[in-house]
Amino acid sequence: MTLAGLITYGGALAVAAAIPGPGVTALVARALGSGFRSSLFMAFGLVLGDLTYLTAVVLGLALVAQTFGTVFLIVKWLGVAYLAWLAWTFWTSGISAEKIEARRGKGGAFSSFMAGLLVTLGNPKTMIFYLALAPTLVDLRSLTFLDYGMLALCTVVVLLIVLVPYLALAAKARLLLQAPRALKALNKTAAAFMAGAAAAIAVRH
Repeated sequence: MTLAGLITYGGALAVAAAIPGPGVTALVARALGSGFRSSLFMAFGLVLGDLTYLTAVVLGLALVAQTFGTVFLIVKWLGVAYLAWLAWTFWTSGISAEKIEARRGKGGAFSSFMAGLLVTLGNPKTMIFYLALAPTLVDLRSLTFLDYGMLALCTVVVLLIVLVPYLALAAKARLLLQAPRALKALNKTAAAFMAGAAAAIAVRH
């Protein structure tokens, strides 16, 4: 694999990831509601979802993807259901000044990670990028294990560079909102973002 090919792949991935979609929307909502740490684990889940599709393409599973419909639908609706539940939670109870530190202490890393993974696996835009566009950017027939390692590393680096600023800004905004009225608005905003992400995934084909 040539350096030019790797740069082209990385650039295309950066553009695709930077366009706000269900993943970015859910990530911002998570950062608004639970802070930087929780949303960072969600970002890791998003990245793993991308690596899953990349690996599938590299292993030649594009053909299998044609019969992937049922599994994809299950994953998609699991992601929709989870995001809808989060939206309901933020809308009905959300966070208060007293809950902020408690929620940080509870961890929630695994649930955040799985939420990110489900959002990515259930996002048709991500699937289309790896199954349709990636093979046109990378010569899969001559790809070696080292090439795959370079692609995987490039994927992780590019996605984190794109996603971390989103969640950092949202988490910073969350810390600035401490007044009860502001927290109430924050909860409603996070709920709206979560519901929007769920709806965006649900209506995409």
